[in-house]
Amino acid sequence: QVQLVESGGGLVQAGGSLRLSCAASGMILSSNTMTWYRQAPGKQREPVADIRRDGSTYYIDAVKGRFTVSRDSAKNTLYLQMNRLKPEDTGIYMCTCPTLSAWGQGTQVTVSS
Repeated sequence: QVQLVESGGGLVQAGGSLRLSCAASGMILSSNTMTWYRQAPGKQREPVADIRRDGSTYYIDAVKGRFTVSRDSAKNTLYLQMNRLKPEDTGIYMCTCPTLSAWGQGTQVTVSS
C-alpha cells in the first residue's frame, strides 16, 4: 500500500530555514502530482505547494519566493525547502498524493518570533 512519511520539522526562529522530506513507498512519486499541505492551529488545512508529473511547480502567494518544492526520483522522496520563515508559517505540514488519496502523518513546524 502507499505510505508517505514526513520528516524535518522543528522549532526555528523567524528568518530561519527548514527542509521537509516526504519519503514515499508503494508508489512512484514522479508519476504523480504531489502536494504539500499545512494546517495552522485553529485554521483549515490549506495547500501550500505542489509539483506535477512534468516537474512544473505551483505555490500559494504567501510562500512564493520563500519555499521551493522538489523531488528526488532516485530516492522517491519529495522535499519542501522553506526559507525566511515567518511565525505565520507555523503548523503541521503534510504531503499528499491527491490522485491516490494518500496522506502522510505530518511534521510540526514552529516558527518563533
